Amino acid sequence: MQEKYIDETKQGEAFAIAERPENSKKLFLESYGCQMNFSDSEIVASILNEQGYNTTMKVEEADLILLNTCSIREKAEQTVRMRLSQFKNLKKEKPNMTVGVLGCMAERLKTKFLEEEQLVDLVVGPDAYRDLPNLLKETDDGRDAINVILSKEETYADINPVRLGGNGVTAFVTITRGCDNMCTFCVVPFTRGRERSRDPHSIIDECKDLANNGYKEITLLGQNVDSYLWYGGGPKKDFAKASEMQKATAVNFAQLLDLVAKAVPELRIRFSTSNPQDMSLDVFKMMAKHDNICKYVHLPVQSGSNNMLEAMNRQHTREEYLDLIRKAKEIVPEVAFSQDMIVGFCNESEEDHQDTLSLMREVEYDYGYMFAYSERPGTPAHKKMEDNIPADVKQRRLAEVIALQGELSKQRMKSYVGRMHQILIEGISKKNKNQWKGRNSQNAVCVFDQLEGQKIGDIVNVFVYDNTQGTLLGRTAE
Repeated sequence: MQEKYIDETKQGEAFAIAERPENSKKLFLESYGCQMNFSDSEIVASILNEQGYNTTMKVEEADLILLNTCSIREKAEQTVRMRLSQFKNLKKEKPNMTVGVLGCMAERLKTKFLEEEQLVDLVVGPDAYRDLPNLLKETDDGRDAINVILSKEETYADINPVRLGGNGVTAFVTITRGCDNMCTFCVVPFTRGRERSRDPHSIIDECKDLANNGYKEITLLGQNVDSYLWYGGGPKKDFAKASEMQKATAVNFAQLLDLVAKAVPELRIRFSTSNPQDMSLDVFKMMAKHDNICKYVHLPVQSGSNNMLEAMNRQHTREEYLDLIRKAKEIVPEVAFSQDMIVGFCNESEEDHQDTLSLMREVEYDYGYMFAYSERPGTPAHKKMEDNIPADVKQRRLAEVIALQGELSKQRMKSYVGRMHQILIEGISKKNKNQWKGRNSQNAVCVFDQLEGQKIGDIVNVFVYDNTQGTLLGRTAE
């Protein structure tokens, strides 16, 4: 099973980049949660790199500690609070060290961090990273600093992200920020603000720069990439007020995919995350048109029940979702799908749960990300609905969904056996240092023996001869 989110029982991921000899201060930057947070951390590192900070993997030598946080579920917040507590002794030893909280938790909890977590000096929301130099001056003067103002314009389009860690082969390119969907269970619209899109020219320039620097694959990122719409700037909700010229020259997501695929034909292109009600068949047509657009879509559904979809304000029905999947497979027969699924949402009946299981069987997802409902303060569900499904029922339903996805994943992996696949070598297998690991177009992980002359970043033809539940086993084609 592949992971979209960092395991909430573990601490986040810290990254470091090559040092600038002229920089004298040390930044320890740790990220939690979704891919957007990791992409944002690269923006933060870029801004602070210009302010004299080199990144470090050793928290004890840091002058500045920043945790880029996630609010998607309660456990994620608990993990960050526990992580902060680990810095208390270090803070006593180094009283001049600055500790900051960035991202979605920062926006949601705001002053609570400064009041309750006595060691936190700095709280910065996801739209205020440009203000970090000014906020750090405040902390240097002995004052707590906070900026969690959400923007209707900020896309960080002119900031060239520093690439933290990674393999030098795959990279994220953020194309939208914020979300307008207002799903009743979700805190993202309140922590990341209104949806706005980034200038396509800046996106293409970043992709070209990545290609020139040896990267082989990009993932276009957004809370909802299908909703991408550039008409000169501003929130998507204001598109109706745009001029006729702006409307005539606007660029939607399918058109952006076409532009990027043509601009960097040597790069493989992925995108995440998609939303069913905004997904256009034109996107699948672009996928069919361009060989370098990977044949994989992460298409969250959250539930297979129309009752639950309505309660969640998902803005699509079960039937519409299945119709979209069917038409997509007609346009791109080799396309693969993955899902997000929430079990135990407010008032979910056993029949609703069975609807979810039947939808999963019909779609035949390659893999999925499955969770028991976790009530998030401030969301419409928290304000207006009762979290009334017992914990043991949630866990039983979650176990059934996970078990079914395991069966489906194994079946889907088996469908790739006996065929040749183009695999991008991303690194060395964790289980066998003499094997490579990489992914095919459908995002399935493949491991195979290393041959002389092969290196990370190569795209090689691999014959898949067997599979496990979540991994393809192959050998390089002669």
